[in-house]
Amino acid sequence: MSYDVVIIGAGPGGLTAGMYARSKLMDTLILEAGHVGGQLTSLYPEKGIHNYPGFESVQARKLSDRLYAQAESMGCDIREHEKVAEINDGKEELLVVTNKGTYHTKSVIVAIGMGSFHPKKMDSPGEKEFTDKGIAYILPVKEELVGQKVVMFGGGNSAIEMALIADSVTDTTIVHRRPEFRADESNVNSLNESSIKKIMSANVVSFNGDDILKSITLDQGGKTFDVPVDLAVINIGINSDLTDLKKWGIDLTSEGLVKVDFDMRTNRNGIFACGDVVDYPGKYKQIITACGEAATAAVSSYKFVKKPYWA
Repeated sequence: MSYDVVIIGAGPGGLTAGMYARSKLMDTLILEAGHVGGQLTSLYPEKGIHNYPGFESVQARKLSDRLYAQAESMGCDIREHEKVAEINDGKEELLVVTNKGTYHTKSVIVAIGMGSFHPKKMDSPGEKEFTDKGIAYILPVKEELVGQKVVMFGGGNSAIEMALIADSVTDTTIVHRRPEFRADESNVNSLNESSIKKIMSANVVSFNGDDILKSITLDQGGKTFDVPVDLAVINIGINSDLTDLKKWGIDLTSEGLVKVDFDMRTNRNGIFACGDVVDYPGKYKQIITACGEAATAAVSSYKFVKKPYWA
């Protein structure tokens, strides 16, 4: 089957692009190398999102579920665990080659977020030994936290928001290596108003225990001390792999992200891009930004494929 557009990536950007493409009745295929949802489900599924329009607060996993359901209900063909290897030029079409087959399409929208990604590690003594034995990189569901001493590492929005979730059911501490948080002021205010213990300007000396994690040794200004813990959650960012972009012949910025114009066009004819994978001056990486760019990319794809008289 030939598609009007193949969208690579099923995070918020890719799913939104699919909705807008289907609103134009374009035959739409969405390919996802992992699970639908992108970072929403892979990195912080329990996190509350407070700045997505229409929701005072929505759990990341639930927002992903809603976007997925809406895209599917509009007729998007969504396929998980299908990784794109090549995007080749055909005769007046593009050929998208995956680990499962080849798809013919008139256009492509690249919406792979940060590509293949995994949480950053601290590389501290004991971290490797106690991973999954008291050290985690994703906050478990609240019900599993009851009665545990939780220590969160990080200073951004995700770390604070997950600490607030944990604090709603159990004893929680947040540790940050700097004297100030880099999170939004509203999140910092919520943190300050909570019962969460804050340990600032501190670095990990070691994670300690026997079969499971029991304590963490911290260094704060030359003074070392131990913090008892049942669960340490490390949320200090992600490492991403965007090497596929080079294989696809797309022009990249010095940061290794996709160059686009105002219509979300790349240098390759018929290929557009949106979301975290795109870079330009003043770019602010947020879910709503990805969704806005996705709408533009989808409409640009429609103009390219259908060539309406008004375009």
